[in-house]
Amino acid sequence: MGVDLRQVVAGVLTLTMFVMLIHMIKRDHFDSVQDKLPGATEDFSFENSKFDATHVRKNIGLWKGDADQLNPCWAKPSGDDGEQTEGFVTFSLTNGPEYHISQIADAVIVARNLGATLVIPDIRGSQPGDKRNFEDIYDVDVFMKSMEGVVRVVKDLPARISTHKIAAVKVPNRVTEDYIAKHVEPIYRTKGNIRLATYFPSINMRKAGKKGDSDSIACLAMYGSLELQPEMRDLVNSMVERLRTLSRNSDGQFIAVDLRVEMLSKKGCQGSDSDGEKSCFNAQEIAVFLRKIGYEKDTTVYVTQSRWDSSLDSLKDLFPKTYTKEAIMPADKKMKFLDSQDSEMEKVIDFYISSQSDVFVPAISGLLYANVAGKRIGSGKTQILVPAHVQGSSASASSFLSPYISKKNHFAYSCYC
Repeated sequence: MGVDLRQVVAGVLTLTMFVMLIHMIKRDHFDSVQDKLPGATEDFSFENSKFDATHVRKNIGLWKGDADQLNPCWAKPSGDDGEQTEGFVTFSLTNGPEYHISQIADAVIVARNLGATLVIPDIRGSQPGDKRNFEDIYDVDVFMKSMEGVVRVVKDLPARISTHKIAAVKVPNRVTEDYIAKHVEPIYRTKGNIRLATYFPSINMRKAGKKGDSDSIACLAMYGSLELQPEMRDLVNSMVERLRTLSRNSDGQFIAVDLRVEMLSKKGCQGSDSDGEKSCFNAQEIAVFLRKIGYEKDTTVYVTQSRWDSSLDSLKDLFPKTYTKEAIMPADKKMKFLDSQDSEMEKVIDFYISSQSDVFVPAISGLLYANVAGKRIGSGKTQILVPAHVQGSSASASSFLSPYISKKNHFAYSCYC
């Protein structure tokens, strides 16, 4: 019995269409589940859909991929260069992790130059009475071990020393040995103990010229002494993993945008910076910028704004996979890290997710941008795009690479090689 060729072809076509329909249904179902997340409060279980980050593409299109990871090239002091004194240097970490990095470096350099003992700092939030221990956020054992051979460190000030009799001293960020000798040492010699506070006359993250011991110590303090304590580290890693899971269409790669709505109304965001460039961008401006430089609609975007704000809707309109912490934080962690109104913990989460994202876009110019850039340089994550108004319908992303990267003028380039 002969076989009708037309019937065979028709059967094959029917089977092919049926298989395609099944795949479309599966894909639509997965996308519809993800689309519930941006700005929503309901939780999504990722336990059975973890993304294997080892398959992230390298050097493809807009994502570029990571550069080679650099190695630390700072060195601990070879010996005890000065006399060890009997006094103590105390201080607090304030205003978030972008400030903590600089405050730690200045305190270590001051204590080293004075031959004083450094007391592990407490951490102060923006509200009165908002105070916590160093180990609530950072690994105290890692910090103390990193300081061996640099400065003596103790966890607490001896009970015999009254905190009311400690002299308060302010120093500028990236304090120099000359400044310490002229303005700090005389007070220390007279009072015996000092309480240090760093102020920021400018955001100075320029690369060091001729590198000396102080610069090596600053490198160690900024990039080799602070690690998150285990619970905080696990939380950040779980949120990064969720973002990668949601980014399957871009091989697990996602963008982090430092965009905090409350900052846009502050004085620093109302004009241009010293070069006449706009220093802050709102959600709509960021959305247009990302689309014009080529990012597609299904790109995953993490925004540092803690909770969904209606002003973010314009970003979500162009990038439906836009998330804030409330959408991707594990449900069992929200009470402690989100619903408690603990802004310090939220800032830490933002800082470290921004440091690990495949692309970082600082919608707000400032110290968070500068110190996230430093963290990223060391790990080879150099795709940092500074937003701007794009003339015309499109532009190359490489035109907006951060000067910290394109000119290699960040202090971190003094620390890694």
